[in-house]
Amino acid sequence: MPFDVASVRGLFPTLGDGWIYLDPQAGMQIPDSVASAVSSGFRALPSLPGTRSPQARAAAEALANARSAVADLLGADPAGVVLGPSRSALVSAFVDALPLGAWLDRNLVVSRSDDDEVLAPLLAGAGRHGTHVRWAEVDIEDGTLPTWQFADLVDDDTSVVAVTLASSVTGAVTDIGPIAGHARATRARLLVDATTAAAYVPLSIDELGADAVLVSAERWGGPRVAALAFADPGQLSLLTRVSAWPSAHGPERLEPEPLPGALLSGLVSSVDHLARLDTEASGVRRDRILASMSGTYEYLHRLLVYLVHSLDHMPNLRVIGAAAHRVPVVSFVVDGIAASDVCARLTDNGIAALHDYPSRALQTIGVDDAGGAVTVGLAPYSTPYEVDQLVRVLGSFG
Repeated sequence: MPFDVASVRGLFPTLGDGWIYLDPQAGMQIPDSVASAVSSGFRALPSLPGTRSPQARAAAEALANARSAVADLLGADPAGVVLGPSRSALVSAFVDALPLGAWLDRNLVVSRSDDDEVLAPLLAGAGRHGTHVRWAEVDIEDGTLPTWQFADLVDDDTSVVAVTLASSVTGAVTDIGPIAGHARATRARLLVDATTAAAYVPLSIDELGADAVLVSAERWGGPRVAALAFADPGQLSLLTRVSAWPSAHGPERLEPEPLPGALLSGLVSSVDHLARLDTEASGVRRDRILASMSGTYEYLHRLLVYLVHSLDHMPNLRVIGAAAHRVPVVSFVVDGIAASDVCARLTDNGIAALHDYPSRALQTIGVDDAGGAVTVGLAPYSTPYEVDQLVRVLGSFG
């Protein structure tokens, strides 16, 4: 069945305000089903799990449902799904949980393509323990992360390799397979941030070959809740407990404190929303997610090609890595015009885009010398008309 963008747009009440939202990195628009689930959750789930009251039992069920929903999204085991308020909170917990031997006389491999929300806790942990940090660099020509360099960066002293599956600013997709191979060969832990990719492509933790995969639901229309899924739930028992609750077990060991039941309900609803993007998809939720995300990717890939082609043919505009394999996220610079001024004109025309998005990748590429880059992203509710409007406004700078 062809992707029905008109039906999808009907799921988002905010799209009736006349704006064109091309800023999913700031948070994708919220489907009505997710907003309703959170609202109902705040009324029905005021308690935390742990007692025998009906509300506490309902909260425990909401927590279990949230782990199962993320597991279905990633093809993971619910027993390995750790939940938290943000990516930085979960990575901080992961850093604190690692044994001392993972830091002393070891090294950590990270990349310039990674978001600071992931990098900051890792670098802080390395700084506390005197652990050497090795950087994988982006290709300044196309914004991609070449995998050949990991053969030299990852060795027997590497404890953790952190890498993003898709860049938040260029959309460039990283070939995780070779990196996973180097990590396995040296017994390093591989942490993959799939947050940007999760809104656009089907994901499988096994196919990625990662020890843990990180996602954040606000990027696909959910509440601001993040998840860290471990391929082998048994690894959680090898990590130091960071939870404030002495009785915490399994994934609870890496959760400093419980999340509100309302946000957990919203998380479940957001994954169900992804599974319903293809109205003809059938089977269990995992099957429906795979079918829906495949259809979503095909539609958005066509729209992305149209967007990049349109931008690349504007004489005063340079797309960063126009030919790169990417999810539908694009950064560009307009000759002689600061990114803030470009976004101001877009805003005046009812188009939401991003500039000065914190990115070591863009800094490495050198966009600061050109006045910064504008970053836009597509969503399942994006249309060719919206792309045309973006191009029309950008054309006014010619």
